[in-house]
Amino acid sequence: MHKKDNLYLITIMILAIIIMAVIDSYIQPGYLMKSIFKIFLFLIIPILYSMKSNNLSLAKLFHINSRNQIINSLILGLGVYGIIIGAYFILKSFIDLNNIQNILLDSLKVSKKNFIYVAIYISFINSLLEEFFFRGFVFLNLNKTMTRIKAYGISAFAFAIYHVAILSNWFNPILFIISMLGLFVGGLIFNWLNERNENLYNSWLVHMFANFAINTIGLMMYNII
Repeated sequence: MHKKDNLYLITIMILAIIIMAVIDSYIQPGYLMKSIFKIFLFLIIPILYSMKSNNLSLAKLFHINSRNQIINSLILGLGVYGIIIGAYFILKSFIDLNNIQNILLDSLKVSKKNFIYVAIYISFINSLLEEFFFRGFVFLNLNKTMTRIKAYGISAFAFAIYHVAILSNWFNPILFIISMLGLFVGGLIFNWLNERNENLYNSWLVHMFANFAINTIGLMMYNII
């Protein structure tokens, strides 16, 4: 992989983030259409590009090296779940859940009636899309030719920036900054897991548990639990 390939890859990454930001902030087509756009940008285009450039081995991304890796990631995932739920209860008085409900309904057509279906998709499919794009496609490719610091930083920063359009109206400025820092640190951890294990399963499991925690809060928000 050469500098020219890095430029193409980073360009694809930036354009995908910008397009998703426009969809989230302005088009607001509903969650189903948004998901279709995201699958195209975060999965189909990277696969097509990787097939053409022969830089990404899909089989390698989904190869499990040992059971211990999965067990360790499950333990880490449970820890992340506990941290997010604990942080919610500590900061609960600063979070306007009614505002979040209104934003979800207005921009994504998500309500109490369809939240469980959306939560299942977010936990299992959306987490895999983001791991494939930001870690499998961006990080693991850049890490072959760039310094580790640059590869880690670009992928984690892109992961956090991608969520700006989604979360910008959810919280007050302080909580928003905390959320962005949390996403950046989470991106670094996910990168480390993938670099160490050379597959996506481990970061996907941890990401999944983070989404389980967020969806648990959502279930409480809608008084489902």
